[in-house]
Amino acid sequence: MTPYFIYCRPALNVMQPFILYVTEDSADVGRSKRMMRLITDILENERVDDLQYKGLKLIQKKDGFCFGIDAVLLSYFAQVPKRSRVIDLGTGTGIIAVLVAAKKEPEKVVGLEIQPDVAEMAERSVRLNDMGDKVSIVRGDIKDAVRMFGAASFDCVVTNPPYMEKGGGLLNPADTKAIARHEILCTLEDVISAASGLLKPGGKFSMVHRPQRLVDIIYNMRRYSIEPKILRFVHPSPGKKPNLILISGTKNGNAELRVQEPLYVYDDSGKYTKEIDEIYNRAAVSELPDK
Repeated sequence: MTPYFIYCRPALNVMQPFILYVTEDSADVGRSKRMMRLITDILENERVDDLQYKGLKLIQKKDGFCFGIDAVLLSYFAQVPKRSRVIDLGTGTGIIAVLVAAKKEPEKVVGLEIQPDVAEMAERSVRLNDMGDKVSIVRGDIKDAVRMFGAASFDCVVTNPPYMEKGGGLLNPADTKAIARHEILCTLEDVISAASGLLKPGGKFSMVHRPQRLVDIIYNMRRYSIEPKILRFVHPSPGKKPNLILISGTKNGNAELRVQEPLYVYDDSGKYTKEIDEIYNRAAVSELPDK
């Protein structure tokens, strides 16, 4: 029996060793072989994160854009019926595609990503988790999504798009962090327009974003025939202003918006709330990553 030590960073950002014992008579030979392949698949500037859900792992760049609590909250909030076809617009590392596939039991999840190196890394995460039958990573531009996949080809669209408008500052269009945070390669309107084109009538659109963009979000959703249906504000703690919103809409839906109870990350004592613990599948939480 040979132990292999692979250091993984869980979704809550605490380094822990993952110890893999490989034996010829192991009952989990497939998993052992997969993890052995992982050892050679990880590049020098990458790390493996433990998602703390059903043994799922994710490959991320050490110096690149890494997922935060917003992606995890969206995978929890997303309106995704079982056996549905789902597309994640701007999938990045593939975190939302992987979690939605694991938690929501869809028929298929497609992750669309424009950056070649990021898309390739997401593909390796899919292979690592043996999810090739459920998740596909496709390289492409959100603005070309309807042409690539066809109109009305998905039941659900999920997205964690860039939050910040490009503005007048100079940004490096090759910087993966800038692309993830700023509207360099696509705008909010591009995302919602593509979602509308991809959704079947009655299809569900789910997104995480910043509260200061709420007017733009609702305006563009209605402009492209996605009726806002569910809105939830995420607050750091009671008494503090929200710093995230979770919003869902229905293609060609009737007008009726339901505002859910606020979601608090911390309680008044500074501890993580019970709901956050449940979302992260933990009884105790030590640290949450920021976007």
